[in-house]
Amino acid sequence: MDIHPDVAALLAQYQFEQLPVEGTLFRSTYRSAAATATGGPAGTAMIGMYCEVPLSISCFHRLTHDEVWHFYGGDPLVLYLLHPDGRSESIVLGPDPLAGHLVQAVVPAHTWQGGCLKPGGRYALFGCTMGPGFTGECFEAGLASDLTDQYPDQADIIRQLSLNGDTVRMPDGFAG
Repeated sequence: MDIHPDVAALLAQYQFEQLPVEGTLFRSTYRSAAATATGGPAGTAMIGMYCEVPLSISCFHRLTHDEVWHFYGGDPLVLYLLHPDGRSESIVLGPDPLAGHLVQAVVPAHTWQGGCLKPGGRYALFGCTMGPGFTGECFEAGLASDLTDQYPDQADIIRQLSLNGDTVRMPDGFAG
């Protein structure tokens, strides 16, 4: 399958990289010079893109801080959330708020999250902000076997978005 011209143009424009373990095409755009008490940045921001070619999805992971998602353009994306209390939900971010798409959503800390382009789309351009900011230490990827045990009704999407094998931590020193 060939890369769509719109996707190729965005890849060239933003010079995206593949986020280790998690899988999203991303570009870090902001790291606060102010630090938290533990030495991490007070805030961070990134731009990301989901697409089919090259494959860009977000494997299930959780963060120690809330993460705010912002939709910027393209086609709708779906975030799948597995909450600590056993609930699950899916959120559609997209360009049409009148059709129920959200343009901004918060993923609460300690909630397993995975995401991908909604089927039939070319690409979804989005951003994520965090305060305190993202560091490799605040990230944990989910293992498909563990998540399907905890959320059996979500087994299909867990398997679809669990392409990271058995790697659960970012590489040493990764800051994003």
